[in-house]
Amino acid sequence: MTRQQDLLKPATPWAVIAAILLPPLGVFLARGITPAFWLTVVLTLIGWVPGVIFALALLLVPKQIPLR
Repeated sequence: MTRQQDLLKPATPWAVIAAILLPPLGVFLARGITPAFWLTVVLTLIGWVPGVIFALALLLVPKQIPLR
């Protein structure tokens, strides 16, 4: 499986739950430490809601967000 296919696979239920409680953890569980993870960290530091919105969008609609 290539790296691109690995990033586009469906998120696990645990990653979605983690994305709601602690957004960077959810992104880490689904994608690892990538630029998307660090962007989620910054958004979560700004505010919990922006971090959750971005993390859920990244996990549930990965084809629409081109970040690795």
